[in-house]
Amino acid sequence: MSSKKLLPAEEALITDVRGLIDEARASVAFSVNAALTLLYWRIGRRIRLDILGEKRAEYGAEIVASLSRQLIVEYGSGFSEKNLR
Repeated sequence: MSSKKLLPAEEALITDVRGLIDEARASVAFSVNAALTLLYWRIGRRIRLDILGEKRAEYGAEIVASLSRQLIVEYGSGFSEKNLR
């Protein structure tokens, strides 16, 4: 950072812009977290209702593991078995 003394108006501008940046970052983080939570819930619901039905838990574990492997290849590590469960 420069050692130049800033005018009060410049200090106020920097403070306001920092606040805007921090607010935008927090909003983005909240939105992403909410979207991911909904996504994982919808994936789990789809597996539970459409795939598993009344089948046994062992079959569900196999489905989640297989789905996880396929999704990791395409979308990355965010779709681990742990995340899908």
